Amino acid sequence: MLCGLAIRNVVLIERLELSFGPGLSVLTGETGAGKSILLDALGLALGARADSGLVGVGSDRADVAACFDAPPEEAAATLRDLEIDAADELVLRRTLGRDGRSRAFVNDTPVAAGLLRRLSRELVEVHGQFEQQGLLDEASHRGLLDRYAGHDGLVGATAVAWQARVRAEEAAAAAREALARDLAAREELQAELELLELLAPRPGEEACLVTRRRRILAHRKILEAATEARALLGDDAAALLRGAARSLARAGSEAGGLFDEALSALDRATIEAEEAERLVQGLGDRIEEDEASADAVEARLFALRDVARKHDMEVEALPGLLDNMRRRVEALDEAGGHAAGLEEAAARARLAFDRAAAALTAGRREAASALAQAVRGELPPLKLERAAFRVTLEPGPDGPSGADRVRFEVRTNAGMPYGALGRIASGGELARFALALKAALAAESGPSMIFDEVDAGVSGATAAAVGARLAALGEAGQVLIVTHTPQVAARASRHFRVSKKGARTFVAELDDGGREEEIARMLAGAEITGAARRAARALIVGEGE
Repeated sequence: MLCGLAIRNVVLIERLELSFGPGLSVLTGETGAGKSILLDALGLALGARADSGLVGVGSDRADVAACFDAPPEEAAATLRDLEIDAADELVLRRTLGRDGRSRAFVNDTPVAAGLLRRLSRELVEVHGQFEQQGLLDEASHRGLLDRYAGHDGLVGATAVAWQARVRAEEAAAAAREALARDLAAREELQAELELLELLAPRPGEEACLVTRRRRILAHRKILEAATEARALLGDDAAALLRGAARSLARAGSEAGGLFDEALSALDRATIEAEEAERLVQGLGDRIEEDEASADAVEARLFALRDVARKHDMEVEALPGLLDNMRRRVEALDEAGGHAAGLEEAAARARLAFDRAAAALTAGRREAASALAQAVRGELPPLKLERAAFRVTLEPGPDGPSGADRVRFEVRTNAGMPYGALGRIASGGELARFALALKAALAAESGPSMIFDEVDAGVSGATAAAVGARLAALGEAGQVLIVTHTPQVAARASRHFRVSKKGARTFVAELDDGGREEEIARMLAGAEITGAARRAARALIVGEGE
């Protein structure tokens, strides 16, 4: 609810502060007194286009602040996201400079003017000669029809089904994309896997091969030493020693024991030489066996390191890569079934949404007929007896609110085609159509409503009917109207008179006596007579309708 409006230096208004309450409030005054300035100022606070012409003469800046009580949940959620506290009070403020630049604030926090417009859609509906918001906005028609019909359960079920469908379709699409990518790479993956399986890398294998190669290199040095020893030793070292022993032995009897010590040494040397030849020969044989495996070790190391470089990893990671590739190939075998399962789930989710949306559509068709009938019943008293109203449903894109486009359409004369409200109805008719709709939707509480001369061009019984419907709307919420009709003004719970003194506009809230005098003026014109005052009094107490 709009609680207050503060205006500084807007056109003819130098300084003004107004307080509003629930029910029907009216603004009256002579033509040209400045009633439209109040609506322009409020529009500025609600995020309307900034026009430097609104800045008062002699001022550098205009300033308007509109105060509301605790905002509805959607607006509150928007503010919470912006970390703006509006639990108790919401103040929308706008400053406008002479250069046309403006600044916007929400509870003194600087914001974009667009945020004011977003919030205002939750706070205020404006219906006037030249503008329309909220109720006459086609985007709001579906929600209004649902609230009229009490479709909260159907709408909620449809929204849940839509979210489930979206999640299921996203999962199925992701699985399709992943499967397509994997299948495209399967041949290459399978070839890589076969190469790795053929190579069969083992954990720690590179370190073992490096150690073995180091040992082979060391053995080569040993082999060179053994070969040199064999060359120096020759193949007949022991034979020469035996020959020397035989030569001494032939003369041993004549030597009388002289050769015994030498023969004993030759015998020992022969035995050691034979053992040395055997050991050296055997050592060479063992080293040659290791040398024969050197090429295999080098080839294995090269193969492992070549594959590791190809996959940009260490050799030690190859066994893990092999396991991973095996799992990927196994997953590919299962991916087709998984994707098929997700597709089936998406199909079930689509079917569930279609059923929920169909139930909502059926409810909307029934409600559309009832709402159209209710609105048509409101038209004749509002001097729209030749007009007609209908609610059309057309297939629309699927979404959380179902699959329907809902539009309120009118025709102002029999035989004329139906069309959108804003295209068919004139400015005054628009406001009265809005009033008829709100009267039919009286059980649906919503934002504050502002009507700019909804009663233009009507009088007598029609004006009384307009006043009665505005008063009924005021009982359910807050209605503010600019009017020239005494029958409407007489229904107000609060009455503000707009007047002009010199080059300034002033607004005053009237007491009971002031209301009677103002309504008498509206009835009589320039000269207020006793009869006019009696008639005004009768209207206020409900006797002059």
